[in-house]
Amino acid sequence: MSTASAPEGPFSVSTTINIAVIAGDGIGREVTVQAQKALDAAIAFEDASIAYRDFTLGADHYLETGELLHDATLEAIAESDAILFGAVGGVPGDPRLESVSIERSLLLRLRFAFDQYVNLRPARIHPGIGSVLGPDARADFVIVREGTEGAYSGSGGLVRGGTAQAIATEVSVNTAFGVERVLRYAFDLARTRDKRLTVVHKNNVLVHSGALWAQVQADVSAEYPDVTVDYLHVDAATIHLVQHPERFDVIVTDNLFGDILTDLAGAITGGIGLAASGNINPDDRFPSMFEPVHGSAPDIAGKQLADPTAAILSAAMLLDHVGLPVAGQRIRGAVGLDIEHRQDVGIRSTDQIGDSIAARIASAS
Repeated sequence: MSTASAPEGPFSVSTTINIAVIAGDGIGREVTVQAQKALDAAIAFEDASIAYRDFTLGADHYLETGELLHDATLEAIAESDAILFGAVGGVPGDPRLESVSIERSLLLRLRFAFDQYVNLRPARIHPGIGSVLGPDARADFVIVREGTEGAYSGSGGLVRGGTAQAIATEVSVNTAFGVERVLRYAFDLARTRDKRLTVVHKNNVLVHSGALWAQVQADVSAEYPDVTVDYLHVDAATIHLVQHPERFDVIVTDNLFGDILTDLAGAITGGIGLAASGNINPDDRFPSMFEPVHGSAPDIAGKQLADPTAAILSAAMLLDHVGLPVAGQRIRGAVGLDIEHRQDVGIRSTDQIGDSIAARIASAS
Protein backbone atom coordinates (compact mmCIF):
# COMPACT_ATOMS: atom_id res chain seq x y z
CA MET A 1 0.00 0.00 0.00
CA SER A 2 1.56 3.25 -1.10
CA THR A 3 1.98 6.07 1.33
CA ALA A 4 0.39 9.46 0.83
CA SER A 5 2.82 11.39 2.93
CA ALA A 6 5.18 13.95 1.51
CA PRO A 7 8.95 13.73 1.97
CA GLU A 8 10.19 14.21 5.49
CA GLY A 9 10.11 17.82 6.63
CA PRO A 10 11.92 19.66 9.40
CA PHE A 11 9.93 17.92 12.16
CA SER A 12 12.10 15.65 14.32
CA VAL A 13 10.60 13.03 16.57
CA SER A 14 11.01 13.61 20.27
CA THR A 15 10.71 10.96 22.95
CA THR A 16 7.10 11.96 23.50
CA ILE A 17 4.68 12.91 20.73
CA ASN A 18 2.08 15.31 22.09
CA ILE A 19 -1.27 14.81 20.37
CA ALA A 20 -4.27 17.07 20.86
CA VAL A 21 -7.44 14.98 20.59
CA ILE A 22 -10.64 16.69 19.46
CA ALA A 23 -13.11 13.84 19.19
CA GLY A 24 -16.03 16.20 18.63
CA ASP A 25 -19.59 15.03 18.23
CA GLY A 26 -21.56 11.90 17.39
CA ILE A 27 -19.57 9.11 15.80
CA GLY A 28 -16.48 11.32 15.97
CA ARG A 29 -16.06 10.22 19.55
CA GLU A 30 -16.50 6.55 18.66
CA VAL A 31 -14.03 6.40 15.78
CA THR A 32 -11.39 8.53 17.49
CA VAL A 33 -11.08 5.96 20.29
CA GLN A 34 -10.30 3.33 17.66
CA ALA A 35 -7.69 5.55 16.03
CA GLN A 36 -6.01 5.93 19.42
CA LYS A 37 -5.98 2.14 19.84
CA ALA A 38 -4.14 1.88 16.53
CA LEU A 39 -1.68 4.62 17.47
CA ASP A 40 -0.91 2.96 20.80
CA ALA A 41 -0.37 -0.41 19.13
CA ALA A 42 1.91 1.04 16.45
CA ILE A 43 3.98 3.22 18.78
CA ALA A 44 4.82 0.20 20.94
CA PHE A 45 7.37 -0.79 18.28
CA GLU A 46 9.06 2.62 18.33
CA ASP A 47 11.52 4.38 20.60
CA ALA A 48 8.86 6.96 21.36
CA SER A 49 5.64 7.42 23.30
CA ILE A 50 2.40 9.34 22.88
CA ALA A 51 0.84 11.81 25.29
CA TYR A 52 -2.79 12.67 24.57
CA ARG A 53 -4.52 15.85 25.64
CA ASP A 54 -8.29 15.89 25.17
CA PHE A 55 -10.15 19.01 24.10
CA THR A 56 -13.93 18.94 24.37
CA LEU A 57 -15.18 20.96 21.42
CA GLY A 58 -18.01 20.78 18.92
CA ALA A 59 -21.77 21.24 18.71
CA ASP A 60 -22.56 19.47 21.97
CA HIS A 61 -19.94 21.50 23.80
CA TYR A 62 -21.27 24.71 22.30
CA LEU A 63 -24.82 23.92 23.41
CA GLU A 64 -23.59 23.19 26.94
CA THR A 65 -21.15 26.08 27.38
CA GLY A 66 -21.52 28.57 24.52
CA GLU A 67 -17.88 28.05 23.54
CA LEU A 68 -16.91 27.48 19.92
CA LEU A 69 -13.15 27.93 20.14
CA HIS A 70 -11.70 30.37 22.65
CA ASP A 71 -8.31 31.94 21.96
CA ALA A 72 -6.90 30.28 25.08
CA THR A 73 -8.03 26.88 23.82
CA LEU A 74 -6.47 27.57 20.44
CA GLU A 75 -3.19 28.48 22.11
CA ALA A 76 -3.25 25.27 24.14
CA ILE A 77 -3.86 23.17 21.02
CA ALA A 78 -0.97 24.97 19.30
CA GLU A 79 1.42 23.44 21.83
CA SER A 80 0.81 19.94 20.45
CA ASP A 81 2.84 18.14 17.79
CA ALA A 82 -0.27 17.04 15.91
CA ILE A 83 -4.05 17.02 16.19
CA LEU A 84 -6.30 13.96 15.96
CA PHE A 85 -9.76 15.16 14.96
CA GLY A 86 -13.00 13.19 14.92
CA ALA A 87 -16.04 14.98 13.51
CA VAL A 88 -18.23 17.91 14.53
CA GLY A 89 -21.82 18.86 13.92
CA GLY A 90 -25.16 18.71 15.66
CA VAL A 91 -28.53 17.29 14.76
CA PRO A 92 -29.72 18.79 11.45
CA GLY A 93 -32.47 21.33 12.00
CA ASP A 94 -31.64 21.99 15.65
CA PRO A 95 -32.84 25.59 16.06
CA ARG A 96 -30.18 26.26 18.69
CA LEU A 97 -27.50 25.89 16.01
CA GLU A 98 -29.11 27.98 13.28
CA SER A 99 -27.15 31.11 14.09
CA VAL A 100 -23.71 29.47 14.19
CA SER A 101 -21.54 27.43 11.85
CA ILE A 102 -19.76 24.83 13.94
CA GLU A 103 -17.65 23.77 10.97
CA ARG A 104 -16.50 27.29 10.05
CA SER A 105 -16.06 28.48 13.64
CA LEU A 106 -14.13 25.41 14.75
CA LEU A 107 -12.77 23.25 11.94
CA LEU A 108 -12.02 25.99 9.44
CA ARG A 109 -10.67 28.26 12.15
CA LEU A 110 -8.18 25.57 13.15
CA ARG A 111 -7.10 25.12 9.54
CA PHE A 112 -6.62 28.84 8.99
CA ALA A 113 -5.08 29.66 12.39
CA PHE A 114 -2.50 26.88 11.97
CA ASP A 115 -1.89 27.67 8.28
CA GLN A 116 -2.77 24.14 7.22
CA TYR A 117 -2.55 25.03 3.58
CA VAL A 118 -2.39 21.46 2.28
CA ASN A 119 -5.38 19.16 2.56
CA LEU A 120 -4.03 15.73 1.69
CA ARG A 121 -6.39 12.95 0.63
CA PRO A 122 -5.15 9.52 -0.45
CA ALA A 123 -7.54 7.44 -2.54
CA ARG A 124 -7.05 3.74 -3.18
CA ILE A 125 -9.39 0.98 -4.30
CA HIS A 126 -8.91 -1.92 -1.90
CA PRO A 127 -9.32 -5.32 -3.57
CA GLY A 128 -11.13 -6.65 -0.49
CA ILE A 129 -13.91 -4.10 -0.89
CA GLY A 130 -13.85 -3.11 -4.54
CA SER A 131 -15.50 -0.10 -6.09
CA VAL A 132 -18.85 1.06 -7.36
CA LEU A 133 -17.03 1.37 -10.68
CA GLY A 134 -16.86 -2.41 -11.01
CA PRO A 135 -14.63 -5.37 -10.11
CA ASP A 136 -11.82 -4.39 -12.48
CA ALA A 137 -11.48 -0.76 -11.40
CA ARG A 138 -8.05 0.28 -10.15
CA ALA A 139 -7.01 3.49 -8.41
CA ASP A 140 -4.16 4.62 -6.18
CA PHE A 141 -3.76 8.38 -6.20
CA VAL A 142 -3.50 11.37 -3.87
CA ILE A 143 -5.34 14.69 -4.04
CA VAL A 144 -3.53 17.80 -2.81
CA ARG A 145 -6.15 20.46 -2.11
CA GLU A 146 -5.19 24.03 -1.27
CA GLY A 147 -6.64 24.67 2.18
CA THR A 148 -6.49 28.36 3.09
CA GLU A 149 -7.54 30.34 0.02
CA GLY A 150 -10.15 30.14 -2.72
CA ALA A 151 -13.86 30.39 -2.07
CA TYR A 152 -13.45 29.33 1.55
CA SER A 153 -11.34 32.32 2.52
CA GLY A 154 -14.33 34.06 4.08
CA SER A 155 -14.29 37.04 1.72
CA GLY A 156 -17.63 38.35 0.54
CA GLY A 157 -20.85 39.36 2.23
CA LEU A 158 -24.61 39.73 2.22
CA VAL A 159 -26.32 43.00 1.40
CA ARG A 160 -30.03 43.59 2.06
CA GLY A 161 -30.37 40.11 3.50
CA GLY A 162 -33.91 38.85 3.96
CA THR A 163 -35.31 41.04 1.21
CA ALA A 164 -36.17 40.46 -2.42
CA GLN A 165 -33.13 42.59 -3.32
CA ALA A 166 -30.62 40.49 -1.35
CA ILE A 167 -27.13 40.30 -2.84
CA ALA A 168 -24.72 37.56 -1.74
CA THR A 169 -21.07 37.37 -2.77
CA GLU A 170 -18.39 34.78 -2.11
CA VAL A 171 -15.00 35.95 -3.28
CA SER A 172 -12.43 33.36 -4.31
CA VAL A 173 -9.07 34.65 -3.10
CA ASN A 174 -5.98 33.33 -4.87
CA THR A 175 -2.45 34.59 -4.24
CA ALA A 176 0.72 33.74 -6.11
CA PHE A 177 2.28 32.89 -2.74
CA GLY A 178 -0.50 30.49 -1.80
CA VAL A 179 -0.69 28.81 -5.19
CA GLU A 180 3.07 28.38 -5.45
CA ARG A 181 3.49 26.71 -2.08
CA VAL A 182 0.74 24.16 -2.63
CA LEU A 183 2.05 23.41 -6.12
CA ARG A 184 5.55 22.86 -4.76
CA TYR A 185 4.18 20.46 -2.16
CA ALA A 186 2.37 18.53 -4.92
CA PHE A 187 5.47 18.40 -7.13
CA ASP A 188 7.60 17.15 -4.24
CA LEU A 189 4.99 14.51 -3.44
CA ALA A 190 4.84 13.41 -7.08
CA ARG A 191 8.60 12.86 -7.00
CA THR A 192 8.13 10.29 -4.22
CA ARG A 193 5.49 8.42 -6.23
CA ASP A 194 5.10 7.85 -9.98
CA LYS A 195 6.23 11.36 -11.00
CA ARG A 196 2.88 12.27 -12.57
CA LEU A 197 0.97 15.39 -11.60
CA THR A 198 -2.45 16.57 -12.77
CA VAL A 199 -3.39 20.21 -12.19
CA VAL A 200 -7.16 20.76 -12.00
CA HIS A 201 -8.91 24.12 -12.37
CA LYS A 202 -11.46 25.80 -14.64
CA ASN A 203 -9.30 28.38 -16.38
CA ASN A 204 -11.52 28.67 -19.45
CA VAL A 205 -14.21 30.33 -17.32
CA LEU A 206 -12.44 31.43 -14.14
CA VAL A 207 -10.00 33.41 -16.23
CA HIS A 208 -8.35 35.46 -13.48
CA SER A 209 -7.65 32.79 -10.87
CA GLY A 210 -7.14 30.24 -13.64
CA ALA A 211 -4.50 32.38 -15.29
CA LEU A 212 -2.70 32.81 -11.97
CA TRP A 213 -2.68 29.06 -11.35
CA ALA A 214 -1.47 28.40 -14.91
CA GLN A 215 1.36 30.93 -14.73
CA VAL A 216 2.62 29.78 -11.35
CA GLN A 217 2.38 26.15 -12.42
CA ALA A 218 4.44 26.89 -15.53
CA ASP A 219 7.11 28.62 -13.45
CA VAL A 220 7.31 25.83 -10.88
CA SER A 221 7.20 23.06 -13.50
CA ALA A 222 10.49 24.28 -14.93
CA GLU A 223 12.18 23.25 -11.68
CA TYR A 224 10.77 19.71 -11.85
CA PRO A 225 11.68 18.38 -15.32
CA ASP A 226 11.37 14.80 -14.06
CA VAL A 227 7.65 15.22 -13.23
CA THR A 228 5.13 14.82 -16.05
CA VAL A 229 2.39 17.44 -15.76
CA ASP A 230 -1.02 17.60 -17.37
CA TYR A 231 -4.02 19.87 -16.91
CA LEU A 232 -7.76 19.13 -16.70
CA HIS A 233 -10.78 21.34 -16.28
CA VAL A 234 -12.58 20.26 -13.13
CA ASP A 235 -15.61 18.95 -15.01
CA ALA A 236 -13.38 16.80 -17.19
CA ALA A 237 -11.57 15.58 -14.08
CA THR A 238 -14.82 14.27 -12.60
CA ILE A 239 -15.42 12.26 -15.77
CA HIS A 240 -11.94 10.74 -15.73
CA LEU A 241 -12.17 9.93 -12.01
CA VAL A 242 -15.19 7.76 -12.81
CA GLN A 243 -14.14 6.35 -16.19
CA HIS A 244 -10.34 6.13 -15.84
CA PRO A 245 -9.26 6.61 -12.19
CA GLU A 246 -6.06 4.69 -12.87
CA ARG A 247 -4.75 7.62 -14.94
CA PHE A 248 -4.12 9.71 -11.82
CA ASP A 249 -1.15 9.71 -9.46
CA VAL A 250 -1.12 13.14 -7.77
CA ILE A 251 -3.86 15.70 -8.33
CA VAL A 252 -3.46 19.30 -7.17
CA THR A 253 -6.31 21.79 -7.17
CA ASP A 254 -7.87 24.71 -5.36
CA ASN A 255 -9.99 24.68 -2.20
CA LEU A 256 -13.49 24.41 -3.63
CA PHE A 257 -12.69 22.04 -6.48
CA GLY A 258 -10.65 19.93 -4.08
CA ASP A 259 -13.56 19.68 -1.67
CA ILE A 260 -15.73 18.23 -4.42
CA LEU A 261 -13.15 15.97 -6.05
CA THR A 262 -12.03 14.43 -2.76
CA ASP A 263 -15.57 13.38 -1.92
CA LEU A 264 -15.96 11.87 -5.37
CA ALA A 265 -12.66 10.05 -4.85
CA GLY A 266 -13.96 8.68 -1.56
CA ALA A 267 -17.13 7.45 -3.22
CA ILE A 268 -15.31 5.47 -5.92
CA THR A 269 -12.77 3.94 -3.51
CA GLY A 270 -15.07 2.30 -1.01
CA GLY A 271 -16.97 5.15 0.61
CA ILE A 272 -16.19 7.81 3.19
CA GLY A 273 -15.80 5.17 5.89
CA LEU A 274 -12.37 4.54 4.35
CA ALA A 275 -11.48 8.14 3.47
CA ALA A 276 -8.65 9.56 5.58
CA SER A 277 -7.23 13.07 5.36
CA GLY A 278 -4.56 15.35 6.70
CA ASN A 279 -4.64 19.13 7.03
CA ILE A 280 -0.96 19.83 6.78
CA ASN A 281 1.26 22.72 7.78
CA PRO A 282 4.34 21.52 5.86
CA ASP A 283 6.61 24.05 7.57
CA ASP A 284 5.75 22.55 10.99
CA ARG A 285 5.38 26.00 12.49
CA PHE A 286 1.99 24.81 13.71
CA PRO A 287 0.49 21.37 14.37
CA SER A 288 -1.10 19.53 11.48
CA MET A 289 -4.51 17.91 11.89
CA PHE A 290 -5.62 14.44 10.82
CA GLU A 291 -9.24 13.39 10.47
CA PRO A 292 -11.69 11.12 8.68
CA VAL A 293 -13.67 13.05 6.14
CA HIS A 294 -17.10 11.92 7.27
CA GLY A 295 -19.40 13.93 9.49
CA SER A 296 -20.69 13.32 13.00
CA ALA A 297 -23.66 11.25 11.76
CA PRO A 298 -25.89 11.90 14.80
CA ASP A 299 -28.49 9.46 13.44
CA ILE A 300 -26.22 6.47 14.09
CA ALA A 301 -24.20 7.84 17.03
CA GLY A 302 -24.03 5.48 19.96
CA LYS A 303 -25.12 2.47 17.92
CA GLN A 304 -21.64 1.10 17.10
CA LEU A 305 -22.43 1.26 13.38
CA ALA A 306 -19.65 3.61 12.26
CA ASP A 307 -16.68 2.24 10.36
CA PRO A 308 -13.55 3.58 12.13
CA THR A 309 -11.19 2.69 9.29
CA ALA A 310 -10.94 6.25 7.96
CA ALA A 311 -10.01 7.55 11.41
CA ILE A 312 -7.44 4.78 11.81
CA LEU A 313 -5.89 5.55 8.42
CA SER A 314 -5.78 9.22 9.43
CA ALA A 315 -3.76 8.13 12.46
CA ALA A 316 -1.32 6.44 10.08
CA MET A 317 -0.94 9.73 8.22
CA LEU A 318 -0.26 11.44 11.53
CA LEU A 319 2.59 9.04 12.26
CA ASP A 320 4.03 9.65 8.78
CA HIS A 321 3.99 13.37 9.43
CA VAL A 322 5.74 13.24 12.79
CA GLY A 323 8.58 11.20 11.34
CA LEU A 324 7.44 7.63 12.06
CA PRO A 325 6.59 6.29 8.59
CA VAL A 326 7.32 2.68 9.54
CA ALA A 327 4.71 2.90 12.29
CA GLY A 328 2.32 4.51 9.83
CA GLN A 329 2.88 1.71 7.35
CA ARG A 330 2.30 -0.81 10.13
CA ILE A 331 -1.19 0.63 10.58
CA ARG A 332 -1.88 0.64 6.84
CA GLY A 333 -0.72 -2.95 6.57
CA ALA A 334 -3.08 -4.02 9.35
CA VAL A 335 -5.95 -2.12 7.75
CA GLY A 336 -5.21 -3.80 4.42
CA LEU A 337 -5.40 -7.25 6.01
CA ASP A 338 -8.58 -6.35 7.85
CA ILE A 339 -10.22 -5.17 4.64
CA GLU A 340 -9.03 -8.26 2.78
CA HIS A 341 -10.85 -10.52 5.25
CA ARG A 342 -14.02 -8.49 5.82
CA GLN A 343 -16.16 -10.74 3.70
CA ASP A 344 -15.15 -13.66 5.93
CA VAL A 345 -16.17 -12.07 9.25
CA GLY A 346 -19.45 -10.36 8.37
CA ILE A 347 -20.88 -7.30 10.05
CA ARG A 348 -18.91 -6.01 13.03
CA SER A 349 -19.31 -3.17 15.49
CA THR A 350 -17.12 -0.08 15.59
CA ASP A 351 -15.24 -1.51 18.58
CA GLN A 352 -14.78 -4.88 16.92
CA ILE A 353 -13.22 -3.38 13.81
CA GLY A 354 -10.93 -1.21 15.92
CA ASP A 355 -9.92 -4.13 18.14
CA SER A 356 -9.23 -6.34 15.12
CA ILE A 357 -6.96 -3.76 13.47
CA ALA A 358 -5.14 -3.01 16.73
CA ALA A 359 -4.55 -6.73 17.26
CA ARG A 360 -3.11 -7.08 13.77
CA ILE A 361 -0.78 -4.14 14.42
CA ALA A 362 0.36 -5.62 17.72
CA SER A 363 1.10 -8.99 16.11
CA ALA A 364 3.06 -7.54 13.19
CA SER A 365 6.66 -8.71 13.02
